[in-house]
Amino acid sequence: MDLRGRSQRRGDPCGPIWRCVLKADPSRQWRLLDLQAIDTRLDQIAHARAHLPQAAAIVAARTELAAVDTELVNARTAVGDVQRELTKSEQDVQLVRDRAARDQARLDSGQGSAKDLTAIQHELTSLARRQSELEDLEIEVMERAETLSKRVTDLEARRAEVVERLDRLEQEQGTKLSELEAEETKVGSGRADIVAGVGDDLLGLYEKIRTQSGGLAAAELRHRRCGGCRLELNNVDLDRIRRAAEDEVIRCEECRRIMIRTGESGL
Repeated sequence: MDLRGRSQRRGDPCGPIWRCVLKADPSRQWRLLDLQAIDTRLDQIAHARAHLPQAAAIVAARTELAAVDTELVNARTAVGDVQRELTKSEQDVQLVRDRAARDQARLDSGQGSAKDLTAIQHELTSLARRQSELEDLEIEVMERAETLSKRVTDLEARRAEVVERLDRLEQEQGTKLSELEAEETKVGSGRADIVAGVGDDLLGLYEKIRTQSGGLAAAELRHRRCGGCRLELNNVDLDRIRRAAEDEVIRCEECRRIMIRTGESGL
């Protein structure tokens, strides 16, 4: 590499487009366009893999599933609690009924003194009132049990829907990842041969610029415009490019990318 001037840009070994002369046969330079096309598509594939639309939806679905599972555990626990409460309520009602049945049997038999029979009658009245209160409580518990059971059913249905959606999203993501992997293998299969034809010196410059410029290092000079920054070159720069040797590697003064001269450069 022949340096004919010092760069005004820190970290860049070359200054303006006519001051940094790296010699490379035009055929080697043209290969950079093929290499850039491959690398651009590989970058696009990598970006697509990292930003699959299903990814965010999968995270949201997993979060929703965890929340539903928590609600479901709590709802099932509440159902278990109310079922035990209902069982106790039913037992309490049955105890009163059994006591009332025994008292009624004694009263119907007429055995005992008048005072005893009167006491039994009073107790039957109290038991009837107690039974009514317990039955009302039992109905209230049954209604709560029914509501909680429906809640569990609804949550189970919702969980099934979320699981189905999550499975579908993961399958879609897996399919897309497989497609991207296959395309990546296909696109990159010829890269090594192109790299070999570019040469180490030109490849080193290309890779350095790719790192500095976000991936685009080489572009066609087309109709007097740099294919990298899309800016039209002024007449002074165009004249210097015209006078440059065919094997001289030209870089854009604005974006510092390698510009490849072709029949459509407009020189």
